[in-house]
Formats: sequence, structure tokens, C-alpha cells
Amino acid sequence: MSTDDFIDMRSDTVTRPSEAMRDAARDADVGDDVYRDDPTVNELERRAADAVGMEAALYTPSGTMANQIAINVHTDPGQEVLLERESHVYRWELAGASALSGLQTRTIDAGERCVPTPEAVERGIVEEDLHRPGTGLLTLENTHNYRGGIAVPKERLDAAATAARDAGVPVHLDGARVFNASVALDTPAPDLVEGIDSVTFCLSKGLGAPVGSILAGEEAFIEEARRVRKLFGGGMRQAGMIAAPGLLALENVDRLAEDHANAAALAAGLDGLPGVSVPEPDTNIVVADTEDAGIEAGEFVEACTDAGVGCGEFDTYTTRFTTHLGIDGDDVDDAVDRVEAVVEDLSA
Repeated sequence: MSTDDFIDMRSDTVTRPSEAMRDAARDADVGDDVYRDDPTVNELERRAADAVGMEAALYTPSGTMANQIAINVHTDPGQEVLLERESHVYRWELAGASALSGLQTRTIDAGERCVPTPEAVERGIVEEDLHRPGTGLLTLENTHNYRGGIAVPKERLDAAATAARDAGVPVHLDGARVFNASVALDTPAPDLVEGIDSVTFCLSKGLGAPVGSILAGEEAFIEEARRVRKLFGGGMRQAGMIAAPGLLALENVDRLAEDHANAAALAAGLDGLPGVSVPEPDTNIVVADTEDAGIEAGEFVEACTDAGVGCGEFDTYTTRFTTHLGIDGDDVDDAVDRVEAVVEDLSA
């Protein structure tokens, strides 16, 4: 099957830069970013900070690096990080908090709420004493990837963050898709994160840039984060060539609503297939459960891929499909037809 025939919904990280982004990369005004000399990176960091209502921002190669920089800056070695059990920081970042920053992690199961209650945060925070490390940081996530792209309302974020900050514990938000949450909740991103000490967001997911993420927070925090980025090997030189598409990506926030509409249509189509159960998505992530069809996710993903639909195994019977700017309504209809044939074949 040719690339043109493949409907790639494995992730919104598979987006391709637009021609305008490619032109911007070629024509970017550049300098050495480690010396703070790259005007395009400097402009991206200014605009990114404004986009989430923070004092300053730092451009990083990836969201994982941005999260791990934040964790390092907020804490001291030997402290404890409190995080949600299914969070990206805990599940998918290679134990970075311990490997890179010498931290212990402890989880809270927030369930379908995605963010722990204030009471759970209060119970989870540990005071430093002779026997136990003190809690140095609470991390939250919005949208919540593993829970199916759920957009967490401002009041839940605020309540959890307030409980931590009242105990003297800073709060970091993994906001890889925070603009998806903003659009879905009709809440400006600065309002959504105003109770948070630091936030990351990805330019290379639904916003469509080829590479890069942002870490934002107070000016002093970002200055320290710049040093840690260098420590982690993230100091870049003429990075304006990849920052320039990021500037254009910031203009793609409003169009995320299209991805959400396509995800809703995809979910409805898949939910109509025999033995397939799909809840209505909040944003651009669709999670299909094939347990009633007796089809395990690994087998399902392989068969869907062979049929020309990219998706990803989430759990034993759950599979993720993700809409993005490379997917339109015709792709959704075609994908449902192809997956229908897969289900019929595997259930025969």
C-alpha cells in the first residue's frame, strides 16, 4: 500500500509541515541559540509565553525533555514527585524523574477525573522527616492522553493545584495538548493554567510543527530551566530553522476544533461496528474497545495497519486512533469502512 493510501491515525505527531512552514524554515533569520542570538527562537519563546499567560518560555526539542527539565528545576535530589498513575510523565518518559533528577515518584489514581481531588493531593503530600522524603512537586496533565484525550476543566485543575500550593508544593502541568483542552472547554489557555507554576505544550502534535515543545513559567524559573536544558543536551544552535514553523503552528489553535469534530465522527462510526465500544471523545483521541468482539488490541492494530489505517495499541483490548490536520472527513469515512472489514474478518 502506498503512503498516499495510508490513513495514519497512530498519533497527531505524524503531521507533516505545511508548505508555508517549509518556506519559513528555509528563510528563517537565525543565530546561535545557546548564546541567545537566534531572533526566531527568541520570538517563538515570547509568543509561546503569551499564548499560555506566563512570564517566559523555553524552546525544547521534545515534550519529554520539557517535562523533565521542569521536574528537575522544581525539585531537589532525594525528594518525591506526586503524579497521576496513568500520566505521561509516569508511564512514557523512561523513569526520567529518577534517572535524571534523583527523585522518587509516587502515584495517585485519579480515575476518569484525570486530576486528583484536593483531598487526594493533601493525603499524598509528605512532609520531610528522618524517614521520608518530602514531596517536592505535583504534576498534572491536560488533556489526559491515556484516559482518551479528556479535557480537564479549569476548576478541577485549580482545586488540585491550590491544595498542593497551600502545602508549599509547586505544580507542573504536562499540557502537551493543552490547546486541545482550551478549544474543547472554550476556555482561554492562560485562564486554564493560571493556577499552575509551569506548563509544557507541544508544537509538533495538533499544531503541526515538525519538531519542538515549549516550557513556560516565571522568568527566574525559565532562566534556571535554560541551564538544565543545556545539562540534558538540549542546547541548540541555529534553531530558528525549526522554530520558524513553530511560530506558524501557534496560529493553528482554532483549527483544532476540526480535529475534534473528525474524532467525534470517527468514534460514532467505530462504535456502530459489532463488538466495538467507543466513548464519545472530548478532543482528538478516540479509544476503541474490542473486548466484546474477542479481538485483542495487538491483533487489531496489525490488521488495521494492513488495511491501511494506522492506530496504536493502548491496552489488552483498547486501541487509540488520533485525528489531526492530516485527516479530513473523507479519511474518517474511509477509515471506518476499512476497520469494519477488519472487524468482520477477525470475528469470522
